[in-house]
Amino acid sequence: MPTQSFKDAERAQLSMLAAVEKKTLIWLARRMPAWINSDHLTLLGFIAMFAAGLLYWAARWDRRALIGVIIALAVNWFGDSLDGTLARVRNHLRPRYGFYVDHICDAIGTFFLLGGLGLSGYMSLTVALCLLICYFLLSIEVYLTTYTIGTFHLSFWSFGPTELRLLLCIGNIALFYRPVVGLFGHKYLLFDVGGVVGIAGMSMMLIWSAVRHTRQLYNAERLP
Repeated sequence: MPTQSFKDAERAQLSMLAAVEKKTLIWLARRMPAWINSDHLTLLGFIAMFAAGLLYWAARWDRRALIGVIIALAVNWFGDSLDGTLARVRNHLRPRYGFYVDHICDAIGTFFLLGGLGLSGYMSLTVALCLLICYFLLSIEVYLTTYTIGTFHLSFWSFGPTELRLLLCIGNIALFYRPVVGLFGHKYLLFDVGGVVGIAGMSMMLIWSAVRHTRQLYNAERLP
């Protein structure tokens, strides 16, 4: 398979914690044992996301499993965020392989995570499925933009994967003490409320990005 003509997309990371996270990841990468490579970290992140989904499902019977989800998300951040940084620090770049494997693992891992959450009893299955659909639609938009424009957006409106993991961890702590909240005189699952907010936010991001990039591409390739 020819590789000479391949050009890696520009990475656009503008999330709130991007600068601190980048320094932390480089510091960690420079201290990783030589026998560990980026594939090990990708696999670790994937297993951790699968474990988080199982722990959400287990929380249906034992709420303490929610604490395990937080630990699994921290391990997922370590593996999923550090794999690419380790490859860049060691100059062991495989841009096509890395991009594909990293994001197919993210897609499958998110399916397990939201699937476990939907079966946990702490979020209705309908809300979990709608969140999953919004995530996949937004991912499709990101990958299409990467291919057509050459810019890979890792964040939207100052929120990236790390910020979302932190929000989910904070939500888990709140969920441990108060799984149901009152709103407008009715009782709702806390994560159903958060899920609906997430669905609305991702929907707006999707519409905004699709309109913006469609206009950008139209102006770049106007009909004569």
